[in-house]
Amino acid sequence: MSATTNPTSTPMSVKERLFHAIAFEIGAILVATILVIAFADTKMSSALFVSVIMVLMAMAWNFVFNLGFDKIFTAPRETRGLGLRIFHTISFEMGLLIFTIPVLAWVLGLSLWQAFFADVGLTLAITVYALIFNWIYDIGRLKFIKVKVSV
Repeated sequence: MSATTNPTSTPMSVKERLFHAIAFEIGAILVATILVIAFADTKMSSALFVSVIMVLMAMAWNFVFNLGFDKIFTAPRETRGLGLRIFHTISFEMGLLIFTIPVLAWVLGLSLWQAFFADVGLTLAITVYALIFNWIYDIGRLKFIKVKVSV
C-alpha cells in the first residue's frame, strides 16, 4: 500500500540542491548588482562581473556548506525555527567572506579594508535575502513536492 505525503522528512536530492542553489544565486546576482551600482563608483559591467564571480563562488560554497549543515542538523528543513535559520545564514555568510573580499578588492580596485567593508555591506543585504529566500523555498517545497511512501 502506498500513500502520498508531504516531504516532511525527505532530504533534498542532489538535483533539487542544484535547482535551489541556481534559483538563489540568480536572485543574489540581481540584489548584488543593484547594490554595487547604487553604492560604488563603478560601471554596470564591473558591478555585474563582480556579482557573477561572487555568485559562482557562493554556489560552490552553498553546495558544500549545506551538505555538511544538513548532515549535522538532521531535522526536516521545514521544521527549522528562526534561531537555527539565523545561525545557518550567518555561518554560511561568514565562511563566504573569506573568499569574496579579495575578489571585490581586485575587480573594483579597492584596498582590502575597503573591500572588507563593502563585502560586509553586501553580506548583510544578501543575509536578509538568504533568510527570506530559504524560508519561502522550504514552505513552497511542501506545496510542490509530493513523495510516495510505502506504508
